[in-house]
Amino acid sequence: MFIADVVGTYDVFAGSRDAAVRSAAQTPVNDPFLLVPAMAAVTEHLGFGVTSGFVQYPPFTFARLQSTLDHLTNGRAAWNVVTSYLETTAKSYGQVTLPDHDERYAMADEYCRLLYRLWEDSWADDAVKRDRARGIYADPARVRDIDHDGRWFKLHGCHISEPSPQRTPVLFQAGASERGTAFAAEHAEAVFVIGSKPEVAGGYARTIRDKVGHYGRNPDDVKVFAYMKVVVGGTEAEAKAKYDEYYSQVSYEGAMALLCGWSGTDLSQYDPDLPVEYIETNAIRTMLHSFTAGDPTRKWTMRDIANYIGIGGAGPVLVGTPEQIADQFEDWITAGVDGFNLAFTTIPQSYVDFIDGVVPVLQK
Repeated sequence: MFIADVVGTYDVFAGSRDAAVRSAAQTPVNDPFLLVPAMAAVTEHLGFGVTSGFVQYPPFTFARLQSTLDHLTNGRAAWNVVTSYLETTAKSYGQVTLPDHDERYAMADEYCRLLYRLWEDSWADDAVKRDRARGIYADPARVRDIDHDGRWFKLHGCHISEPSPQRTPVLFQAGASERGTAFAAEHAEAVFVIGSKPEVAGGYARTIRDKVGHYGRNPDDVKVFAYMKVVVGGTEAEAKAKYDEYYSQVSYEGAMALLCGWSGTDLSQYDPDLPVEYIETNAIRTMLHSFTAGDPTRKWTMRDIANYIGIGGAGPVLVGTPEQIADQFEDWITAGVDGFNLAFTTIPQSYVDFIDGVVPVLQK
């Protein structure tokens, strides 16, 4: 179960957060870390991937938080590493502005390396004794300080959580820019990609796998998941009618609040029916790239994109019967992705329809 998160409001569209607040475009957002322990207590086999970045927590605090979560879930914790993209995030945490796009990845790289040392090197495998007879919980000689004086982070001390079942959680990442794919190739075990069609997502997957080998890793060890929305019906006509109903309720300004926040560009002054061109921004470069240079066969307008992301987020919408959905999934797998990050249109019906309808077909 992957839980997206953002710490900031979408205020790029028309220079205000009003559109995001009016349409509830990722506003409000509560803390996902507090949701996981409750769900972990009543499940056994479900993993939990929570989104967090270096802006939110100092390395010492986050290492402790993630280790605690790994203990509470008995080794079912995952972390989606993000570098943030909203100026409101930086300002909310006391910064003047968001660092440059590539610099944020360099900061995340140092952040991760420091966390690995806390999780893996501070407590030896045999540090915890639990020796009742001698009254020894842990051997002090087997707990080491981590000394780090880096460009962005400093830490001197030991990790204060004993080793959790995984130590380092499963690492997810979602960068598709040149710098983002390099970061994913070095650190991630699972990568999310966004593509309007199989060929686009497959191209991102190949780029990441090509880079994985440069870091001495097996390309097959990194799994690529395509962001996907699915509208299922008992018949094709039923599925199409359901999709049309959702489509009719899309909020243009709500979708644009998200798009402008993701892309870091205020598009409010432009004609909605103008084609969108790719520009380099200091936000999520993948977002505009997937609709422009990543998919040169189509000219997307802002209205096209708003309607596209207005149903459940940035990924494509597959519409059809369970059998048709399964066939379309095969096309994406053939193009190079390993699996799917299933978003929802309605809760819980989107997942109920998929579980009851599509899963049995996939299992067959």
